Amino acid sequence: MPFRFDCVFYYVSDLERAVGFYRDVLGLALRSRDFVARFELDGILVELVPSTEARVPGTGHARLTLGVDDMDAAVAELRRRGIPVTAPERKANGVLACLHDPDGNEICLWQYSQASCPPPRG
Repeated sequence: MPFRFDCVFYYVSDLERAVGFYRDVLGLALRSRDFVARFELDGILVELVPSTEARVPGTGHARLTLGVDDMDAAVAELRRRGIPVTAPERKANGVLACLHDPDGNEICLWQYSQASCPPPRG
């Protein structure tokens, strides 16, 4: 059975508030909206799904990671908008910082080091 990628989604408790955050704070392009809100991020579908239970049970740890070219500028801009962001942390192949959407879903920012390169797309 062949599989194909469909989407990445987060459960949210308040769709209107979540749409504002992903559209106005993170700058994702809102593509459609009905029961769920659909955003496009570099050709990937990101959906926000309303739920009274904002967390999925389990022990896994998934998160949306957004690539940035200038971590310091990205963190400064989010903080200027009143969004708490962790201090950038140097890793073996880049720099990582994290924030949370209004429902507590973790979103990370990632800047590759000059010695590393992003994985091929497609």
